[in-house]
Amino acid sequence: MTTLTSRADVRTDAPARYAKQLVSHLGRKATFTQDADGAWVTVVGEARGRIVVGDGVLTLLVEAPDTETLTRLEQAFGGHLERFGTRAELAVSWERVPA
Repeated sequence: MTTLTSRADVRTDAPARYAKQLVSHLGRKATFTQDADGAWVTVVGEARGRIVVGDGVLTLLVEAPDTETLTRLEQAFGGHLERFGTRAELAVSWERVPA
């Protein structure tokens, strides 16, 4: 089975704060698991999302078996983060990773 992947690196002075807010918000519909590198969630079947806190950057990774599901995950993760970071003018720009 082919897995499609998309990544967004969002520059911010407060990556941990935005990650916590995003996990809290999205966690109402799905259960996130925390590990040393960040938080991840399996949404439906093979579709997954990951939030990784870096030094001055918040990385969002989404994986799905099809383009429609991948686009929905990008919109969910990216759209919420942009709303939370409106004052900081956060902008999420997704890059599809070649299979």
